[in-house]
Amino acid sequence: MASGRRCGLGMAVLALLLVAPFPAEAEADEIARLQQQLEALQQRLEILERRLAAQDSRPVRTPELTETPFETELLGEAVTGAERLEEARATAVPEPSPIRIGGALRFNHFFREDVRDSRTRRGDSGFDLFRLNVDGEIRDIILSAEYRFTPDMDVIRSGWLGYRFADDSVVKVGIHRAPFGLLPFASHNYWDGVPFYAGFSDNHDLGIAYERSDGAWETRLAFYKNEELGSAGTLARYAPDVVRQGDQQNEEINRFNARVAYTLGQDTGCEHEFGLSGQRADLLNATTNGRGSHWAAAGHLDSRCGRWNLQLQGARYVYDPDNPPGVSNDSVRLGAFGTSFDLAAKGKLAVVNLAYNFELSDSWFDQVVCYNNYSRLIKDVGGGRDSELNTVGCSVGAGPLYAYLDLIFARNMLFFGEGSLAGGDDDRWRSRFNINLGYYW
Repeated sequence: MASGRRCGLGMAVLALLLVAPFPAEAEADEIARLQQQLEALQQRLEILERRLAAQDSRPVRTPELTETPFETELLGEAVTGAERLEEARATAVPEPSPIRIGGALRFNHFFREDVRDSRTRRGDSGFDLFRLNVDGEIRDIILSAEYRFTPDMDVIRSGWLGYRFADDSVVKVGIHRAPFGLLPFASHNYWDGVPFYAGFSDNHDLGIAYERSDGAWETRLAFYKNEELGSAGTLARYAPDVVRQGDQQNEEINRFNARVAYTLGQDTGCEHEFGLSGQRADLLNATTNGRGSHWAAAGHLDSRCGRWNLQLQGARYVYDPDNPPGVSNDSVRLGAFGTSFDLAAKGKLAVVNLAYNFELSDSWFDQVVCYNNYSRLIKDVGGGRDSELNTVGCSVGAGPLYAYLDLIFARNMLFFGEGSLAGGDDDRWRSRFNINLGYYW
């Protein structure tokens, strides 16, 4: 077909040469010029034929192998279809690495009504943390680690190796979250709840754990030789542990954890997880070289129905230390965040959390979750008033940015006025407004 078009064009040009009047002196020059034009037209026709042939033989493109940004409007021969696919493969985004690097950079702004300087300055702002995460899996060997830098310390939060079996059960060795109560957190807010400060939520220690799921059932078993750092006197740690400070020379060793949960309505729009947890450990006293004991048990409900999330938890714990004469057994000393504080040796913990995840369309935000989180420590020894913490707020996500906006109310609570988790009689409700803004990758 292309050759027929070329012949037709050549005959038209010859006809023009025969019928067009030319002066005798210019005839030879004009014929030469027309012959050059004809040769140029023939070359262009040959180029068009090659392009048509390339288009007829080009493979169908897949969405993953898009063409290069430029078309073949280039001098010389057009790039063939097969070469275009190779070019796409060479410039395509490579497969993700089996080891991923992530992290966060966060800042805080807060206003404390119980601190005069904060009221005078109308709040304070500052650096919160810089965080690095490493996660991945190569040939069923799993790696997960997180390290945090804050204004007061730099500390490991977690770091473990795991193996995934054929039935998808996993064994972990290293520093990992203890399986107890609501997981992964017993709160929705930035400031967390009373169980975290008492050492019973998001607590990471050094040991071995086994996790498996059988339909709606989930089982987690763990053994922890000691706290995560191998140094019970160190206060720079992510989450509270029993520490040796002052006259309190206890440390927690040889702890066993077990958690069993059943999800009613699994894989539906309305799931309800019911669970029971327990843990038992020894308390080694460096002064007496004697061993006390510790145990805790909890029951929880984690209900996710539509856009609502309801969390309920009740727990009971007992520390029975072997202290020397003159040291009270009514409290144990915990350490974290570069400081130490006392916790009632016996108590009950209650959690009531409610959250709603808003449906967004045509919005700047990817996620908006609003919540009210309430938790309480009921002390069985020491004669102190209960410790209470209630947080109302929202978390907002937009791309890599994530922010918490929290209004926190506390009574007789650690880090609020004269509040204490051991005794204390601070009956006044104290408030703090906190904004935490972070960039996550």
